[in-house]
Amino acid sequence: MAAMKPRTGDGPLEVVKEGRGIVMRLPLEGGGRLVVEMNAAEAQSLFDELAKL
Repeated sequence: MAAMKPRTGDGPLEVVKEGRGIVMRLPLEGGGRLVVEMNAAEAQSLFDELAKL
């Protein structure tokens, strides 16, 4: 049986370059993380859209 880990402190937002892709790990309310992998063009497009806010 696998050990259960408490869901405390899933950590901050992380964005790292892995190989040819960029991986974003976004903590979610209630625990867990959303993991999104994108290429450089997609990351730039996301940046541009967020800058409009």
